[in-house]
Parts: sequence; C-alpha cells; structure tokens
Amino acid sequence: MATIQKAKMQDMDAILGIWLNASLQAHDFIPAAYWEKQLIPMRDLYLPLAENFVIKENQTVLGFASLLRSEAVLAALFIAPHQQGSGYGKCLIDFLKQQCDELHLNVYAENTAAVNFYRQQGFKIISQALDKNTGHAELSMTWSKP
Repeated sequence: MATIQKAKMQDMDAILGIWLNASLQAHDFIPAAYWEKQLIPMRDLYLPLAENFVIKENQTVLGFASLLRSEAVLAALFIAPHQQGSGYGKCLIDFLKQQCDELHLNVYAENTAAVNFYRQQGFKIISQALDKNTGHAELSMTWSKP
C-alpha cells in the first residue's frame, strides 16, 4: 500500500533522481544537458520554495509532487519512469485536490502523455505560451473543485 507524506531531507536524493530521469524521458524534445544543468537549481531553489510530498511503498520513494500552496500551483509532479502508469500520479493529484479548491500547472504541449493524464484528472487547458528557457510551447492548465 502506497503512502503519501511530506518529503523529508533524506528523500531529497530520491526526489532529484526521479525528477531528472522522468524529465529526460518525458521531455526528450529538449536536450539532456538542459535538464542536467537544472539539477542544482532544482535542489537549492525550486524544491525549497514548495511544499513537497512523496509517495512511498516499502520506504521507497516512487514519485513526488511540489505544491506552491499560496498560488495553488502544482509546480512538479514526477513518478519514477518504471512506475509510471501504476496510479501513483493519480494518488498524488487526489491527495492535493483534498487540500486545495483549485490547482494550476504548466506542462509542455509536446509531453502528450502528461497533457492527457492531467485532462483525465479534470484539468482544462486555459492558455498556451512559449517557455522562455527552452523555446517550447507550454500549456497552462487548471482544475477547480466542482
């Protein structure tokens, strides 16, 4: 049985490993070097700004979600590549939906698996823009409690 809890310092290496591996797989349209360069800012800047939750089974981190609660922004949702499709992402989304009346996120348009996943979770596309860092189209999606 998977459990969701606030991430602890000892989860950080697993979180960063999942983030990098899943980013490389999901965003193969962006050079790998870009993601590798983002690892330190992810650790030192982005993760500390967010409330981070991990989903674990047998003490193993299988995925995580990062929430900027004040803006209701789902800043990150990543599942270990070999665990994708097992329902862990949906568990994390459902967990966050219980705490928030709305959620907003950005996702690369080319990451069709993620776009479809978020649509299945009730998110709607509200706008599209170019990500200034990569030059790739990014969709803004939102969900609100019925």
